[in-house]
Amino acid sequence: MITFSFNHIALSVKDVDASIAFYQKVFQLEEIKNTASDSKTRWLSLGEGKQLHLIPRPNAEIKINKAVHFALATSDIDTFITHLAALNIEYSDWKNTPNKDYVRNDGIKQVYFQDPDGYWIEVNNDTL
Repeated sequence: MITFSFNHIALSVKDVDASIAFYQKVFQLEEIKNTASDSKTRWLSLGEGKQLHLIPRPNAEIKINKAVHFALATSDIDTFITHLAALNIEYSDWKNTPNKDYVRNDGIKQVYFQDPDGYWIEVNNDTL
């Protein structure tokens, strides 16, 4: 049987510098070397060998909806929610209730917010 592990997520972004600044400000991610090419694509480490690749596409039409998102988990979601508020980043529950978190039926707390290009990000406390 073939096994797989998560490697990276890649997003097309209008302004790669603005996106790098956003992800570093919100998640305190370290920028790492793009070892694949000499392009203007920039990489951020998500830890444990996982990466976020930000690909500059200033003229691309980026279509988004909340069902298409990526999720990161933290054991200290309440501190993270306070961090979002301090950065004046609007967040919501799945139903778009402003500044509200949501606790799923399985007990996992989550919030949603958007990056500068409108991509949806979920942060939850599903760290088990």
